[in-house]
Amino acid sequence: MQYYSTNGKAPMADLHKAVVKGLAEDRGLYMPEVIHRLPKAFFADMPEMRFQDIAFNVASAFFGDDVDLDALQDIVYDTLSFDCPIVKVKENIYSLELFHGPTLAFKDVGARFMARLLQYFIRMEGQKEEVNVLVATSGDTGSAVANGFLGVEGIHVYVLYPKGKVSPIQECQFTTLGKNITAIEVDGVFDDCQALVKSAFMDEELNKHMKLTSANSINVARFLPQAFYYFNAVARLMLMQMSNEKGEMRNENEKMKNDGAAISHFSFLIPHLIMCVPSGNFGNICSALFGHSMGLPVKRFIAANNANDIFYKYLQTGKYEPKASVQTLANAMDVGDPSNFARIINLYSENNQLTEVATHQRITNLISGATYSDEQIKDTMRQCYAETGYILDPHGACGYQALVDGLQPGEVGIFCETAHPAKFKEKVDEILGIDVEIPERLAAFMKGKKQSVPMTKDFKDFKAYLLSVEG
Repeated sequence: MQYYSTNGKAPMADLHKAVVKGLAEDRGLYMPEVIHRLPKAFFADMPEMRFQDIAFNVASAFFGDDVDLDALQDIVYDTLSFDCPIVKVKENIYSLELFHGPTLAFKDVGARFMARLLQYFIRMEGQKEEVNVLVATSGDTGSAVANGFLGVEGIHVYVLYPKGKVSPIQECQFTTLGKNITAIEVDGVFDDCQALVKSAFMDEELNKHMKLTSANSINVARFLPQAFYYFNAVARLMLMQMSNEKGEMRNENEKMKNDGAAISHFSFLIPHLIMCVPSGNFGNICSALFGHSMGLPVKRFIAANNANDIFYKYLQTGKYEPKASVQTLANAMDVGDPSNFARIINLYSENNQLTEVATHQRITNLISGATYSDEQIKDTMRQCYAETGYILDPHGACGYQALVDGLQPGEVGIFCETAHPAKFKEKVDEILGIDVEIPERLAAFMKGKKQSVPMTKDFKDFKAYLLSVEG
């Protein structure tokens, strides 16, 4: 598989180069040249398959040309040592719980996969030069990447995060690890952290001095694996509905398989499935859209924003106008210039072959938006808890409310609960008037000693630091 740049001015790259470089030479994001549609037989069998087996089939379509299949299977199975279940919250609304991994956040999937894939390439080529991973975080990315790469030989991770703008528990998850993990505390916002990372990739002197890559969702090995859990969610929902019909659906599924019309049973089981994704840098919903291009049976998508409503306004106007991010309760979504917007545009413009108007029309035909203030997020959390007993984190609250507001009669919605509520304990406790229990593995992070390097948002200071530690 070859990968091209969204800016269209960089040489094609193989998977190894796309993963190790992270960003193309023209500052564009890498895109796979081809998105393979999965066979009908896969979808027919999917409800009876394990999560790991579903993910391996999806991974093979993305990475099978570039990674030995036995090694790829090991990478996938080792990555997914935990489940991503769906839970019914209320009639026709389900939560896709993505917080059952080591750091209790959805980014565990992509971070763990990328760490293992990068190590595979290092071992395969016998590289002796250390790979330096730069990652900007508004919350959960830093902890997932840091823990995914912790102790991996030949890799050092630098986590850049905005000072005072991540939750105390999130901060503990990447500032207390030591070893090959360095936390950089930037005096700015997430967009400043992301700008430092991108500037580092483009700096010729720095790149001659050290091998750099990114573990943000700009990296194809970080965002593509997130498609795994969307396929799994559909499979689990199908299995639930089949079970509810006491086996009648199973017989129908088998009949359709025998008739060679397996794919048609999706319209029979889940005729109007809506997937709602709380969105910040748009890597998570981007992976869902790639899944849709592979055949994922979803009718439409909702991108749920907090007060950082850049994409929401694009959907309304057709104009993309990035601006400085504002701090909100749902801090992991505090992004004013989402990187993966370029991938979405590229995906639906057919590599810039369509006009802006035609591209906007294709996007709005499939994706709608929603935006919520902090007060609306609080009200949603309270109402959901009072009505259902389900505890939402601030990010999941945006996704849940978008389904409450946007589902049409007969539609079924799945929203992503992207992080465990305990990661935002102070906020959740105050809003709901409860004492959220902190899982043991999360409490363990809080016992460590904070280690961070203070940094300005000026690139020359960051560059000087990297040159000094690697010199």
